[in-house]
Amino acid sequence: MKDSLLAAQIVVSAVLVGLILIQARGTGFARGWTASSASFTRRGLEKLIFRATFLFSALFILISLASLAI
Repeated sequence: MKDSLLAAQIVVSAVLVGLILIQARGTGFARGWTASSASFTRRGLEKLIFRATFLFSALFILISLASLAI
């Protein structure tokens, strides 16, 4: 059981790193200070990647807590 959780944690962490690296640059914390009036809403694939990042980070945390409990 512990080995399967470790394998799942490795796979989820690799996917999470990939999702973070795929995201567009310049759309994070600093965008609130720009003077541009452009709309910064996420649409399409960018929105899907953004939500998948949160999903995989939550999954990583749950797997980590489960492996601690065992």
